[in-house]
Amino acid sequence: MDRQKEYVLRTVEERGVRLVRLWFTDVLGQLKSFAISPAELENAFEEGMRFDGSAIDGFSRIQESDVLARPDARTFELLPWAERDEASARMFCDLTRLDGTPFAGDPRQVLRRNLDAARERGYSFFVAPEMEFFYFGSGDPSKPLEPLDTGSYFDLTTADISSDLRKKTIHHLEAMGIPVEYSFHEDSPSQHEIDLRYTDALSMADNVMTFRLVVRETAMEQGVYATFMPKPLTGMQGSGMHTHLSLFEGDSNVFYDAAGNHPLSATGQAFVAGLLHHAAEITAVTNQLVNSYKRLIVGTEAPSHITWAQNHRAALVRVPMPKPGKESSVRIEYRSPDPACNPYLAYSLLLAAGLRGIDEGYSLPDEATSFLELSAKERADAGVRDLPQSLAEALDAMEGSDLVREALGDHIFEWFLRNKRAEWADYKAQVTPFELDRYLPAW
Repeated sequence: MDRQKEYVLRTVEERGVRLVRLWFTDVLGQLKSFAISPAELENAFEEGMRFDGSAIDGFSRIQESDVLARPDARTFELLPWAERDEASARMFCDLTRLDGTPFAGDPRQVLRRNLDAARERGYSFFVAPEMEFFYFGSGDPSKPLEPLDTGSYFDLTTADISSDLRKKTIHHLEAMGIPVEYSFHEDSPSQHEIDLRYTDALSMADNVMTFRLVVRETAMEQGVYATFMPKPLTGMQGSGMHTHLSLFEGDSNVFYDAAGNHPLSATGQAFVAGLLHHAAEITAVTNQLVNSYKRLIVGTEAPSHITWAQNHRAALVRVPMPKPGKESSVRIEYRSPDPACNPYLAYSLLLAAGLRGIDEGYSLPDEATSFLELSAKERADAGVRDLPQSLAEALDAMEGSDLVREALGDHIFEWFLRNKRAEWADYKAQVTPFELDRYLPAW
């Protein structure tokens, strides 16, 4: 048994941990869990814990239902709300078949496979997301939403419940080994942002899953509701998950152009070109809800066109200017994802698209600086493509993508399309308050 597993066993004993929660996600990025006692922990490390995968959407068919949850000892953390739930801990799991091979329906294994493909080329992939979310008085969809504050971007508020919630959330995150870089009030009422410090993509996907639970748990402790729904308020900015991407070769940032002739190296330019080329194909995964596309509209800071720029915040890909003296830390920012995505799948596709650009030598188009002032025809004439305008359009683009199928694998690719086509069909069948307000009096 390796050192990390021995550390987990020792800590569980010394801290009096009563339950160890084994976490994993379904295809849509919903956190799943079951608990084991400390007596089962050593067996879980050695043999995995068997469970019925057919009970979870996207996992197994009935005839091949059993899978193994194999806890990753490196993800062991004590839960910070132990005083309410006795002493308990969590570990993320990799899911395998009974013969030990990776299970094709496990999003964490999908990301592992794509990171291994990058590693074979000599690359390491790092990410840093900006997590936006809302607080409301209640999560009851039958009642009007009740924002907890009326603040806006960077507002400094004192002794209000939202600031206190954010502070407690950060304490819980740091107690679980998730470092925070920034936190502040975002643009809309009761909207907040917490930016996570960059790390490798697999650890960050685990961190995002943990983050969403910690935010909700902390809010629940105070009797309020936190949501990562992309666009809960009409007429207000929605919540994004702008993601900063870095690619390293050993200790060298391959996006850095030492000659200084371009904001990005040739490799970085090809990576961004790959993101732009395949952007429409991966959008169904980075923005997987019907509601996601009510955020991606013209006139907001959310991107609606497939462009890149250094300073234009409505561009899909931004290349932020590094601090003076920190030029070698150049990175790129992909701005369309929202916090309701499955981070394992989203990071897999961002990496796969960028690597395809490098492998195929894609050319980076010209920087777009004033495309918002152009008409739709002028944008089309200039070669500026739109992001999908609905989940249906995004699924059409995804369905024809060999890159997405290869990155996700047939199992997840086909299930995701079926599930989301059904969601779109349900949405189309609904009569909304907008339609009643607009059409009932007139027709």
